[in-house]
Amino acid sequence: MKFLAIDFETANHHRYSACSVGLVRVEDGLVVQKSMFFIRPPEKWFRFTHIHGLTWQDVKDAPSFHELWPDIKPLFHGVDFLVAHNAPFDRSVLLKTCEYYGIRSPEVDFMCTVQLSRRLLGIYPTKLTDVCTALDIRIDSHHEALSDAMACANIMLHIHEQYPWL
Repeated sequence: MKFLAIDFETANHHRYSACSVGLVRVEDGLVVQKSMFFIRPPEKWFRFTHIHGLTWQDVKDAPSFHELWPDIKPLFHGVDFLVAHNAPFDRSVLLKTCEYYGIRSPEVDFMCTVQLSRRLLGIYPTKLTDVCTALDIRIDSHHEALSDAMACANIMLHIHEQYPWL
């Protein structure tokens, strides 16, 4: 099984306003690569600084998603699926950001650790920190993209141990 855990942080309500991304690639039950990138969104407007702590000053010199894409695109190759905690959000950020820059988005299915945690593990509530607590998974810094992607990867690995056919 090969998958890529992904977590985006956005600057504002626009789904194309990605300002950081955490990526954790897992192959055969092992983390083989983990990366975090700051992204310069197309607008200077930051609405969610209170959530993730990032400001325009933090990312103004970072690459745009269009400039970053050649570096992260290989991480998507050959994976069976992408996984995110609250996948509809991260999927929409990926699709809208790719659309904004005219990039063909990866054609890979998403799995959602929120839904899997509820349906298969019976965990409620399913905020990332709650699921990590229930499964005794370490999360270093909630709303930091790499920390959240790593936690999501570990949740998926836990689920896969119990449900290997997923």
